Amino acid sequence: MLNAANRHFRHRAGVYLALIAIGLLLMVPTFSPPPEGEHLKQIKARDFITIHTRNTPTTYYEGRHGPTGFEYELMRRFAQYLGVSLNLDASHHIDTVLPAVRQKGDLGAAALPLETSQEGIHFSQAIIPLQPLLVYRRGLNGIDAPDDMPGLDIGTLGGTGTSRVLKQMQGQYPALSWKESSELEVAELLAQVEAGVLDAAVIFDHQFRLNRLFFPNVERGFTLGEPLSMAWAVPSGRGLGLLDAVNDFIQELRESGVLDQLVERYFGHDDYLEYVGTRTFLSHLDSRLPQFDAMFREAARNTDFDWKLLAALGYQESHWNPEATSPTGVRGLMMLTNPTAKEMGVSDRLDPAQSIDGGARYLRSIKERLPESITGEDRLFMAMAAYNVGLGHLYDARRLVEQQGGDPDSWADVRETLPLLQHREWHSQTRHGYARGGEPVIFVRNIRRYYEMLNYVERSRQQFFQLEQSALVPTDSLPLFDIVPPID
Repeated sequence: MLNAANRHFRHRAGVYLALIAIGLLLMVPTFSPPPEGEHLKQIKARDFITIHTRNTPTTYYEGRHGPTGFEYELMRRFAQYLGVSLNLDASHHIDTVLPAVRQKGDLGAAALPLETSQEGIHFSQAIIPLQPLLVYRRGLNGIDAPDDMPGLDIGTLGGTGTSRVLKQMQGQYPALSWKESSELEVAELLAQVEAGVLDAAVIFDHQFRLNRLFFPNVERGFTLGEPLSMAWAVPSGRGLGLLDAVNDFIQELRESGVLDQLVERYFGHDDYLEYVGTRTFLSHLDSRLPQFDAMFREAARNTDFDWKLLAALGYQESHWNPEATSPTGVRGLMMLTNPTAKEMGVSDRLDPAQSIDGGARYLRSIKERLPESITGEDRLFMAMAAYNVGLGHLYDARRLVEQQGGDPDSWADVRETLPLLQHREWHSQTRHGYARGGEPVIFVRNIRRYYEMLNYVERSRQQFFQLEQSALVPTDSLPLFDIVPPID
């Protein structure tokens, strides 16, 4: 009897406990995961996607003819892929991108290293490899392998993944040490190596290829460890629709070959501004220029420039190759973009006559738009600089010159300031942001050299012609002009 009563009590108690448990479950709010495509639906409903990025040469910057950069090209194409507008926030350092993605969305694209665990973040599939590279100041001897790194004053950028590689190396080289900053960018780091503030730096290989021309005293060293991977970041907890769309987009670019084409366009060429040697120039002077001599002279008459200056500009742009195509898609002897060609009425950029005429008129239009306070050679040199980097960045440099107490109408002062646009400390104060400010300085310098060589050759040929007419020098003994006077 007692056992039956106990069984009855336990049964009723079990029922009560089950009911209580069910009641407690009903009192606790439940959170179901968001629909897979909810975030993506929101983006499409508002008709724009916000992408957090950085103002750098490998991500996004305002170029000669508008926004450019490897990741900007991907971002622009991804917005088109989704059928929405692109809203960029390029105000970030490397360490502020992921917090912005977590708090605001929608996506982070800023040369981010793929990480397996990052709270609140999903990473896309790999976009391109990021190969860490040690670079060092020219003149330091015996830096040939990782064994030589301990004892060097090394800098790197925090948050980019390079410090991860260095930490792995510390297991083998305990004496290895370095400095890192998440507020600097690559150009500023290389500038510290060039100036002797640092002995060396660890950056990525493609970053060095884009910047090496501006830092001639920085040497390529050796690669470190296995490549990392560049990826995009989306917020977790808001469904996987956007992440799936990003991965599908990247996969389509890879399979179609477009991704490889973009890598080649932005990172495959890094020496088009180099100053070629005298013999090469003079060889082209004989083999190429005669085809276009009359065209340069005609364009010069129409625009009031010295024909030799236009020829020097053409040589800098294409080495007098009428079918030249740059990594960024500008084409022809004077390397005109499509918008510039349309503005100048050029229907065929590969037609040398049209290209020379359009380039000359474009240079003239830039020169005429400059402030009247800029005069003489300063006006010409600034027009050539703007031909390369754009008027907006030239005006930014002039404002910085003025802030520093210099003369914004002096090319000498502007020339010193333009490279500052590569440094975040300075370009963050400007209207148009980052620019490869060293390029227009090299661009103008090279054109002046080619112009001087053309003048020298023309004067020499006139002298030889006079001598030939006087029968003082046989025509078959005229020397090749191997010696060119130095230019300051």
